[in-house]
Amino acid sequence: MNWIMEPWPWYVSGAAIAGVMLLLLLLGKNFGMSANLRTLCTLCGAGKNTEFFKFDWKTQKWNLMVALGAVIGGYLGAYHLSNDVAVDINPKTVTELRSLGFESAGTEYLPDELFDAGVWTNPKMLLLLALGGFMVGFGARYAGGCTSGHAISGLSNLQWPSLLTVIGFFVGGMVMIYFLFPLIFG
Repeated sequence: MNWIMEPWPWYVSGAAIAGVMLLLLLLGKNFGMSANLRTLCTLCGAGKNTEFFKFDWKTQKWNLMVALGAVIGGYLGAYHLSNDVAVDINPKTVTELRSLGFESAGTEYLPDELFDAGVWTNPKMLLLLALGGFMVGFGARYAGGCTSGHAISGLSNLQWPSLLTVIGFFVGGMVMIYFLFPLIFG
């Protein structure tokens, strides 16, 4: 069991993703996590009020199972199949994050300053969570999919819009980290 507790090389997960994508391509399916939000809204009755949610959700049952598997797998990996809770990141990055007030940088996967229960009583953090959630939700819908849908499924189908979207994801991430993040937390 020790081999499963250690970090695996990138090519193991890369090969697994490629295998899953080949299977999905052969079955004529498109993968994407944000599609599950539409399916869940439809299950909750949103189709009664909005045309967008009027579709046969049963065709997306397989994608709901993927999302459930991701949640279960993430839980098992984090709490039962990991020796260390620290993230192996560059010491310079740890120093920079600590200078911005993230004292748990490099010691945990999720910094306490953003993910502990105290965020629910901090108005600034609540505003950031609401704004971030809105932007991610709106962005995923506006872009026609999320990062996993475009970067994994769209690129494996050689879709030009997915390539442009993925480039936009990277540019947006760089702008956030180098310009906005220091303004918000500096």
